[in-house]
Amino acid sequence: MRRILDTFYRGLMGGAALSMLAAFGCVMLSIVDRQLAWGLRGLDAYAGYAIAAALFLALPGTLQCGEHIRVTLLLQAVPARWRGALENWSLLAALTLCAALAVFAVRLVWVSYTTQDISQGSDATPLWVPQLSMALGCAGLAIAFADALWSRWQGRTFLAEPAAQPASME
Repeated sequence: MRRILDTFYRGLMGGAALSMLAAFGCVMLSIVDRQLAWGLRGLDAYAGYAIAAALFLALPGTLQCGEHIRVTLLLQAVPARWRGALENWSLLAALTLCAALAVFAVRLVWVSYTTQDISQGSDATPLWVPQLSMALGCAGLAIAFADALWSRWQGRTFLAEPAAQPASME
């Protein structure tokens, strides 16, 4: 199961990387389009969709790498016997919120698909297509929090410590 989840997280991170490349490509194509007057439509919207996809698809992988912002000041201030309970509560609360967000994101995709909702821009993109990456990223984040909570209960580590930042040259 561990290998399947790690592959899932890496796959979503790969999708996020491809989305960033797609956003870069759309922006560059938009610049060329303005210079050559090709009249390509919707490139700004597609760049925005790609950036949003990159953000949501990267959520589970960045959680696994320990790169999400965490408030450790409180955890360091409480006694050790409270620290574990506080971390368990935090992971359970995050799982609950992310699961709810995932359910509503999936419902949004379904409603957009069944009502054939399209973007208001000149490209008239079916909205369920870009919304799909949001739903997948939110579901992946909920799975990652469930994985983190389960790992914690099993006595294993899930959240990696963020990489140490190099000292500034002041």
